Amino acid sequence: MTQPSILWFRNDLRLSDNPALTAAVERGAPVLCLYIDDTKHPGDLATGAASRWWLHYSLRHLQEKLKIHKTTLVLRRGDPIKIIRDLVKTHDVSHVFWNRLYEPWTIKRDTDLKSALKDDGVEVETFAGSLLREPWEIETKTGGPYGVFTPFWKTLSAMEPPARPLQAPKSIPTGKSNLETDSLKDWALTPEKPDWAAGFADHWQPGEDGAQARLQSFVENGLDQYRDHRNTPAEEDGTSRLSPHLHFGEITARQVWHAIQHAVDADKVNSGSAWAYLREIGWRDFNHHLLFHNPDIPMENYKENFDAFPWRDDEQAFEAWTIGRTGYPFVDAGMRQLWKSGFMHNRVRMVTASFLVKHLLIDWRRGEAWFRDTLVDADLANNVNGWQWVAGSGADAAPYFRIFNPITQGEKFDPTGAYIRQWVPELADLPDDDLFRPWEASEESLEKAGIELDKTYPKPIIDHSAARQRALAAMQETKSDR
Repeated sequence: MTQPSILWFRNDLRLSDNPALTAAVERGAPVLCLYIDDTKHPGDLATGAASRWWLHYSLRHLQEKLKIHKTTLVLRRGDPIKIIRDLVKTHDVSHVFWNRLYEPWTIKRDTDLKSALKDDGVEVETFAGSLLREPWEIETKTGGPYGVFTPFWKTLSAMEPPARPLQAPKSIPTGKSNLETDSLKDWALTPEKPDWAAGFADHWQPGEDGAQARLQSFVENGLDQYRDHRNTPAEEDGTSRLSPHLHFGEITARQVWHAIQHAVDADKVNSGSAWAYLREIGWRDFNHHLLFHNPDIPMENYKENFDAFPWRDDEQAFEAWTIGRTGYPFVDAGMRQLWKSGFMHNRVRMVTASFLVKHLLIDWRRGEAWFRDTLVDADLANNVNGWQWVAGSGADAAPYFRIFNPITQGEKFDPTGAYIRQWVPELADLPDDDLFRPWEASEESLEKAGIELDKTYPKPIIDHSAARQRALAAMQETKSDR
């Protein structure tokens, strides 16, 4: 019998548009489908708890889809290099297939594994299965990487459209059916005591089918108004909410691209909104481009002058931020949405991040780590570059003097107060005029709403105007062009 292949699933938990799976199937030999919980992953940047909740249900969904093909998803925990080399030896494997990742430690691990397998006489094939373009495929006119998004997007959007997505294989050649596998339950990826993720299932459907359903719903119900509604966090379909599905590879960027392009071609959506959304998919590519060419940015400032920034240690303020008790309703709504649903609207991410690094002068790395632990879509490239952008230390960063006003941002993007009232229910009965500044409300207004400041809801932990002046003074010292 032809020697079997290993298909190593990573952040590509799908059957459709999976080039590594397609290549393994087309080889015609039995395919051993494998997923490894990598315990060699660097601890400082380990997958967060909310993302591991998602991973559990995504893997369970993939197991069920593979069962239809009479194929087992083999689960192993440990060092991927040792696990794969042992499987190669035990099952006489001749080929190993995977789709590429772009975090610095995964690149090193995969390079080392590829070299070891080559020494073992095993053929390795790797594929582009995540981005619109590989990070090294887009270059400036001088042949270097981009550090500014607009010219990056101009180059990317002028290229040939991404290849059409691949269909899921109709069948997967199977070999031995009694392969040893870990129990997904034994991995304990989901919390139990307490089950702080109990409400996540109300908001999400992890897995490939959930990703496709979410894309279809967005294209039909949200895309046409995306340009107008994308900054309104109370709009249920104002954004696609595809980010966790993209992160775990339950759907691909090119599947999204072609679905949206098809809707435009069929005159089902206006092209302005469609391109506004595709530009955000381009941002995702840009963030991976930055990470690939600057592998130190998960822990280091992209702009070295920020190394001297006078960050503050303020545990009390940091805790108030994490639990949504800053006294600024728009900020608190975002932080509570994050804790309850594993997600936060992008506009609110910028405001809450700005509050931490500019109002409180707390290091962006602490905020990035909190988001990474509590977001179901905690993609390292997006998360790190988003935080560095807000802080002013990153590529194409916001100007140092841009400090989001947590009051006016709420008034502008949550004008009816629906978002605040949903996530900060103790303020629900305040009139609109007082909702964004409860500390300025009259005693009568507070009493009618059942609010006692600093008991039922806190006063601001810092004055906005004073915090802004302090941040400007600190950033003036470090501002410079890279």
